Amino acid sequence: MTVTTAPAVDGRRTEAPPHDSLPSFGGLGVPAALVEALTTAGITSPFPIQTDTLPDTLAGRDVLGRGRTGSGKTLAFSIPMAARLALSGNRTRPGRPRGLILAPTRELASQITDALQPLASASGLRVTTIFGGVKQGRQVDALRSGVDIVVACPGRLEDLMRQGHVHLGSVEISVLDEADHMADLGFLPGVTRILSATDPSGQRLLFSATLDNGVDKLVKRFMHKPVHHSVDPAESPVVAMTHHVYEVGGTDAKKELVRYLASGSGRRILFLRTKHQAKKLARQLTASGIPAVDLHGNLSQNARDRNLAAFTTGDVRVLVATDIAARGVHVDEVELVVHVDPPAEHKAYLHRSGRTARAGHSGDVVTVVLPEQRRDVAQLLRKARITAKPQPVSASSAAVVDLVGEVAPHREPAPAASQSPPQKASAGRAAGGRPGGRRRSGGRSGGPRSGAAGSGRGGEQSAARQGQSRSRQTQNPSRQPQGRRRATRASGRPQG
Repeated sequence: MTVTTAPAVDGRRTEAPPHDSLPSFGGLGVPAALVEALTTAGITSPFPIQTDTLPDTLAGRDVLGRGRTGSGKTLAFSIPMAARLALSGNRTRPGRPRGLILAPTRELASQITDALQPLASASGLRVTTIFGGVKQGRQVDALRSGVDIVVACPGRLEDLMRQGHVHLGSVEISVLDEADHMADLGFLPGVTRILSATDPSGQRLLFSATLDNGVDKLVKRFMHKPVHHSVDPAESPVVAMTHHVYEVGGTDAKKELVRYLASGSGRRILFLRTKHQAKKLARQLTASGIPAVDLHGNLSQNARDRNLAAFTTGDVRVLVATDIAARGVHVDEVELVVHVDPPAEHKAYLHRSGRTARAGHSGDVVTVVLPEQRRDVAQLLRKARITAKPQPVSASSAAVVDLVGEVAPHREPAPAASQSPPQKASAGRAAGGRPGGRRRSGGRSGGPRSGAAGSGRGGEQSAARQGQSRSRQTQNPSRQPQGRRRATRASGRPQG
């Protein structure tokens, strides 16, 4: 049952009846141009969170929306953003957007933009996305051209504010999405500075699964008499999601089970705790004939985009991820989530699991448990309010075979690139920037990959340090290892 509560003027709260039948977007006051854009995208009926919030958001009220992951919050704020900015009649000036949406991760910011873009285009508005890990030149150019709506991660947005490329005093509508995750990542001080730079009389919309970790302070400081809407209890499990706890006897049995769980024909996401293990498992699965890509913080933004696109389009059906993908990554029809490594706390379990059974679809969630993890997992599930009886299994158990269903055809991994014969130094540099035509690890490959040298500034600094080290060694042979100095003298080629 969906219950909506809203504070009345006298401080009381009113309760709305359950949504036995949902009205149309047009019936909720959505402009005809946006209804047409939604219909073109195959979206014809609003979800409960949209039904509850749209009358208030379209009327210009501050709204605090709470709902579990996958409940449809993105459209709940994208529709009023496009509708109200199109009707305001104000002109957008260069570097002064009129709409602002803050998101905690690059992936979520990109997906919000994808959902918002058709609505913005139908309203004659322009949108740009701002986040770190990529060069800022295109983002600055977009701001100078006069974009109406900015979807941003706090860090890069603050950088551009300090440089004078963007000014937020003209923002009419501000949205804070996944506010609790912002708090978990330590972004609230930056969010506070950003919201302080917006027009205090503007409309503020805040959407979050929970209101802990300081999110309530943002509500008290920046929102004016917000109307509260809650769809399902915070952190509630999803009815269409089936949970399984598979106990294995040791690490070898775990590896066999995980490989078989990954072999099905539908999309699945496998969660691990560390970047290294995620990258390693993706490579192992691919080598065994199950194409997989990884998603974690060590990847550059381009690598993240390529891997996520490969998973979204179906080029690969397995995504191996750390908790970076547990919030905000929405790919349709993920049929299985596997906690290869159980998470440390129950909220992470719910957010990981929320990558399946989204938007009305059903899905399964498997937690793989080693003997020494049984007590911790039992406590974790109790806190998450999940009831699932542990089952001792192997990869060939009937329950596992039934869950996996049809196994996808084996796909031979692409053959490794053959070694090129030694070349002259100049030819080597022309081929790949290094003697012999060899590429640095993490270079462009033109397709999905399972790893990169680093992301954002850290990767650029690492590359710079490596380049400086090679330069110093070339200039001062005495600093090179003895064996390398002999090779340099013998070949007559520079080794930098």
